[in-house]
Amino acid sequence: MIELRPFDKLGGADHGWLKAKHHFSFAGHYDPNNMGHGALRVWNDDEIAPNTGFPAHPHANMEIITYVREGAITHQDSLGNEGRTEAGDVQVMSAGSGIRHSEYNLEPTQTRIFQIWIEPTARGGQPTWGSKPFPKADRSGKLMTIASGFDDDADALPIRADARVLATTLKAGESAEYAPQKSRHLYLVPAAGAVEINGVRVNARDGAAIRDEDRLKITALEDTELVLVDAA
Repeated sequence: MIELRPFDKLGGADHGWLKAKHHFSFAGHYDPNNMGHGALRVWNDDEIAPNTGFPAHPHANMEIITYVREGAITHQDSLGNEGRTEAGDVQVMSAGSGIRHSEYNLEPTQTRIFQIWIEPTARGGQPTWGSKPFPKADRSGKLMTIASGFDDDADALPIRADARVLATTLKAGESAEYAPQKSRHLYLVPAAGAVEINGVRVNARDGAAIRDEDRLKITALEDTELVLVDAA
């Protein structure tokens, strides 16, 4: 089953400095019938104006993955971590027992991110933060795991969740395949371009909620960059 969530039907908010679209219920956009997809709780599509951002605020008991689509995001937290994550790269924060952090676009141009929250397998624990480049050339034509709660995914950023986050870039006409377990909850969003998934067209920034599919064949209808979450 593939349920299409068109971008223009998503809830959201325009704060001037921040334009946000929410694939699931979030903040002022409350939808009791759309509280997540399995352990995937939040997928926000954020556009952040230059020299603005999120001031320090707390999180706990959530795995927070930031996929930078354009520009860069600069992170600071209460553990003393600081870092700048550029387009194509990924940062992960395990909020654990509690952490405060800020996220700013200190660039002269707009920054666009996907922010993905996944529920952890256990509450508490020492908070952590990490960032890593994943060059688009390395994932061209194939799905690459960029964050994972599984030990076998040694090259991915670690998260404390029964989940993995994958990404790929596909040229028009190229395909990638993925074989999930049928009990899993999958959610796919093209950051750019358009794809066909088992015959269903998904345009840029649309969401596709997927269950009970033995195999996914993802074919690019135009040059495409996409992110896929596979969660319990």
